[in-house]
Amino acid sequence: MTTDKAPTAPSSTIRSNEVERFNRLAATWWNRSGPMRPLHVVNDLRLGHVLEQIAQRFGRTVGALHGLRIADIGCGAGLMCEPLAARGAQVVGVDAAANNIAAARLHANTGGLQIDYRVGEPDAALHAGESFDVVLLLEVVEHVDDVQAFVRDAVAHLAPGGLLLVSTINRTLRSYLAAIFGAEVVFRVLPRGTHRWAQFVRPKELEQATAACGLAPGERRGMAYLPAVHRAWWTRSLSVNYIASFGKPSS
Repeated sequence: MTTDKAPTAPSSTIRSNEVERFNRLAATWWNRSGPMRPLHVVNDLRLGHVLEQIAQRFGRTVGALHGLRIADIGCGAGLMCEPLAARGAQVVGVDAAANNIAAARLHANTGGLQIDYRVGEPDAALHAGESFDVVLLLEVVEHVDDVQAFVRDAVAHLAPGGLLLVSTINRTLRSYLAAIFGAEVVFRVLPRGTHRWAQFVRPKELEQATAACGLAPGERRGMAYLPAVHRAWWTRSLSVNYIASFGKPSS
């Protein structure tokens, strides 16, 4: 149950109508009671998991991010970038929607945070040879046409020994009922058209895409979200929302 991400420049993987829709929503990103409320609720939950996974991967105390370079690809208006930067990480936020990046820069400047925000897809926005300890793809792969190509372009910038975290929506009957019919039609907590069921990504498909890039699978967790009360929690079921980690060999 999500609403993240999207571009401006023509692209080979992200649909142009996704760019236009997220550009229209850009001004509402930081309104916790607005159209992005579900994303704020889910983001509060997944932040703790992201910090735990980073700590385990790099042998650090949870939340100690100083010296780490993190790329949040499909960053929206920076909901995940800001808490990571506040904990000492060097953060690059990439989003294909120019209005999202404008909103992200404005909010970061207001809070006095130094975050490098860039417009575009990873292959264009990230520099040749630029690498990161952690790459995040949070609620973005379900908005692209070619998941394999998008993941490949992102992983190309993951440093040896690095960590990739991906959160998305499984393609099941339950996910259609929850993320589309329930969230967009019944409860109307998401704008109609936010998701396309055919674009949802099964865990096996994600594993295949990352394995093709030489990554090893790590922990997977399911997330549940109840629109009626705006509450999110962890679950063993991967049938709707889930987050998965993948590691890149050190050499």
